[in-house]
Amino acid sequence: MARFVEDNATVLDIATGTGDVIISLTKQKKVKMAVGIDMAQNMLLKAQSKIKDNQNVSFLRADAMKLPFFDRSFDMVTIAFGIRNMPDPAGVLEEIYRVLKIKGKVIILEFSLPNNIILKKIYFLYLRYILPAIGASISGDRHAYRYLNRTIESFPYGEDFLNILRGSGFKKTRLYPQTLGVCTIYIGEKIESHRG
Repeated sequence: MARFVEDNATVLDIATGTGDVIISLTKQKKVKMAVGIDMAQNMLLKAQSKIKDNQNVSFLRADAMKLPFFDRSFDMVTIAFGIRNMPDPAGVLEEIYRVLKIKGKVIILEFSLPNNIILKKIYFLYLRYILPAIGASISGDRHAYRYLNRTIESFPYGEDFLNILRGSGFKKTRLYPQTLGVCTIYIGEKIESHRG
């Protein structure tokens, strides 16, 4: 994701978890200011412990559906592997649009499905049977890993997800499949003040 982030940007990272995306970005780019938000306070405490005395990075407990920021506050908003778990992805995208500056970008990394039919069958085998068995043997919770494959298989990806971005007002939408299509980076830009 860092290759799409510009130097001296103000960045909001949604569903930041333990802050890995922000920490990676600030190591690779000169970021003016970065804020990570998440609803899980324990994750945010771990994130805070990783940044030590970095004055440009902060973490905040906040809801992606009600971002506690003024309109046009950020140059970029990132979200990695979080949008498919939101109850209302389109509503989150509208909030992202609101807090982005004009010419700002949203950068989303999310699981997707390979287009190659053979790779897709292998991936389904892995998601549906192998991953839950491995997860259950490690954590004892087979259900959590079954949830993962259901959300990946049912969440819109590719052109369907670009259509959701466009429906939320984003222009110049594009996608970059990663790891043979197992995940995809989506980018959209805010060109005007109002959706339309």
